[in-house]
Amino acid sequence: MNRFVLLFLAILQLTSAFVPVSNFGARSVALFAGEGDQEGGAAIAKPKIKTDQKTKTVQKQKSKQSQEAKTHDPISRREEIFEEAPMYKLMLLGDDSYDVEHVVERLCAIVDDMDEDQAQSVLLMAGPSGEAMCGKYPMEKAELYKEQLIRSDPMIYSDIRNENE
Repeated sequence: MNRFVLLFLAILQLTSAFVPVSNFGARSVALFAGEGDQEGGAAIAKPKIKTDQKTKTVQKQKSKQSQEAKTHDPISRREEIFEEAPMYKLMLLGDDSYDVEHVVERLCAIVDDMDEDQAQSVLLMAGPSGEAMCGKYPMEKAELYKEQLIRSDPMIYSDIRNENE
């Protein structure tokens, strides 16, 4: 019985939600002119004052601007001191087991400023003396070249030395 009453109330609420609501005798208010029972009402006001607008065009002229350096500016008077990076020699170590084509190809591919003729002459110099200089580079770049040469397959042995040695 209790369920029946709850079901009945739920159906009653649903049906009342879709039924149009009557005005119960209340008069509707017209929001715009021409709307409602009487075709009168508030209209948008138009101003009776007229304004004249004139446009003036002005051409701009180029003017030269000169800026003088300020002598009291401490930034421009500061001398910048640069310390030269220490240079290191990349040395190719000679080995009888080197394949000439492989070493020349890898040297050209790894060392930026080396061509095939230079690579071949460095390899030929490294044979009898045991080592030959490939070039002078900052420490980071020389170490990079050395690591890349040792990672070649087969390995190419190299060393780096301080320029002053």
